[in-house]
Amino acid sequence: MQHDEVIWQVIRHKHCSFMSKIETAIFCRNPYNVTGVCNRSSCPLANSRYATIRDHDGVFYLYMKTIERAHMPNKLWERVKLPKNYEKALEIIDKHLMYWPKFLVHKTKQRLTKMTQMRIRMRKLAIKTREKIMTTPRKEIKRESRREEKAEKAAVLDKSIEKELLERLKNGVYGDLHKDIYNYPFEKYQKVIEREERNTEREEEEEEEDYEDGEIEYVEGYDEFEEEDDIEDLGDRVLDRSHADDDNVGMDEEPEAGTGKKKRGARKFEKDGAVAKSKKPRVLVEIEHEDGGGRQKAVH
Repeated sequence: MQHDEVIWQVIRHKHCSFMSKIETAIFCRNPYNVTGVCNRSSCPLANSRYATIRDHDGVFYLYMKTIERAHMPNKLWERVKLPKNYEKALEIIDKHLMYWPKFLVHKTKQRLTKMTQMRIRMRKLAIKTREKIMTTPRKEIKRESRREEKAEKAAVLDKSIEKELLERLKNGVYGDLHKDIYNYPFEKYQKVIEREERNTEREEEEEEEDYEDGEIEYVEGYDEFEEEDDIEDLGDRVLDRSHADDDNVGMDEEPEAGTGKKKRGARKFEKDGAVAKSKKPRVLVEIEHEDGGGRQKAVH
């Protein structure tokens, strides 16, 4: 016969495997505990009449234990599925726990409320996108980088060796020794050589087609004529300036009425003008006229 008080007296003094004691309180790890606290009223082992709520893959179930099924451990707990609607679940709890202790009814409803809130929070977090922090394994990255470098070097070396051997066989360095000494598929080697020859012939044909079907380009060819026009314009300007200087010289030779001071000032002005002209760089331009057949030189 099961006696609740005797069971509690045995397991209360650290003889329970579900007990978890810390500095502030003593907790219970039994999955059927309705509060999670280790005490006389909440212990599922020391109470022959007990009720709790458990979660199985998002579905809530009401578990009930009575003294009449204590002799059948495989049928000790009666399970009732609860709907997802919170109000309907409370109605079912009230219906099945109508004559049970009020403490158990209150703690069962409180557990249902907490588990419903937890399920709503889990759904919100599942819908919400969150950043995932991941660690970077530095040792693995370094190891893989070293392996990649070694593999690349080995591949380059193998390709260079293969290319060198193919060149030697192609040039006939080994002669007919490959039939007796070397154990390699000679037919495949011939196929590789034929493929390379086809590729070279194809490239040559493409180059010839490009040369035949060359693109037509149009180039502007008036650069030389523009330079000649510029030279002719420069020569015309120099001639105009030389004629203007000759006119000025003729006007200076005409007799002027004035005193000796004015003559001395004019001579000084002519000297200054000659000095200024001597400082400027001189350009010699020779122009040939088509009508007269003669040439004319001008200095500027």
